[in-house]
Amino acid sequence: MRDSDQPLPPAPAAAAPRTALRRLTPRDVPLGGPRAMSVRRTLPQREQSLIGAWCFADHYGPDDVATTGGMAVPAHPHTGLQTVSWLFSGSIEHRDTLGTHALVHPGEMNLMTAGRGIAHSEHSTPETSVLHGVQLWLALPAAHRRTAPAFEHHVPEPFTVPADGSGDVRISVFLGELLGRRSPVRTFTRLVGAELTLPAGAVLTLPLAVDFEHGLLVDTGALSVDELAAEPGEMVHVPLGAEQVRLGAGDAPVRLLLLGGEPLGEQVVMWWNFVGVDHDEVARAREDWQAEREVAGGERFGSFPPAWPGSLPAPVLPPLRLRPRG
Repeated sequence: MRDSDQPLPPAPAAAAPRTALRRLTPRDVPLGGPRAMSVRRTLPQREQSLIGAWCFADHYGPDDVATTGGMAVPAHPHTGLQTVSWLFSGSIEHRDTLGTHALVHPGEMNLMTAGRGIAHSEHSTPETSVLHGVQLWLALPAAHRRTAPAFEHHVPEPFTVPADGSGDVRISVFLGELLGRRSPVRTFTRLVGAELTLPAGAVLTLPLAVDFEHGLLVDTGALSVDELAAEPGEMVHVPLGAEQVRLGAGDAPVRLLLLGGEPLGEQVVMWWNFVGVDHDEVARAREDWQAEREVAGGERFGSFPPAWPGSLPAPVLPPLRLRPRG
């Protein structure tokens, strides 16, 4: 038998190719108001609706509050999700219909579980001169979408790991687990959320959970992820199966967020501030909010705090049925 007739040996298992990494470019979205503070939104977008249960990522600042007016978001509702507030500079005041009145500062996390329904407001504090941070959402799986609303505040303890090149990488794990550090905050799917800061010229080989997909959101500096370059405001999507990524900082320090998780495994409908299983569930949430905001609260979204002068009306639903994502 000729060599060419010999059966071929099985191909070795290959790691995920570097070309599987994708750079997600944000779009600018005004939050509203006379001076319209602008945010950079990387999730959701047409080619990537979710990363694990992460379904929404707004990145803003650094903004001069004297120019932009800062954050001024009156009372508004949420259903079917968890909100995550994480700051790099400035402070935000949070009030909700559970009776919570809390502040969040840089390096701290506010996590609000909307579940069946909650309303809250968010305002940058009078002492804030520069506002800079992210607002993130997690979609709740169908089995927990109508869970009781809740609020948690957590201050993770930063730690360092050595980097190739120069200095140490500073890491704060605010959700899930990374490099043996675990956040005590409750989530409803397996996931990770962490801030990493690399000194200029540093290289870090970061182990990843192979059953997670990940997003690396660049806040400051020029980041390389394996061979893919990303600028501030961009997110690099790392698909399932990656055991590690090689992170590199250029001539300046890099700060980024690592967001990852197991695939949600189901489709969701996202519209305005609601996450639901289908169009009808979201439409019901809108109707309930419109009715309850007229009387300053109710059974689903709770009683409004006396400090609230008013609330945001829900937009009109589009004339077509909302399509699921994921």
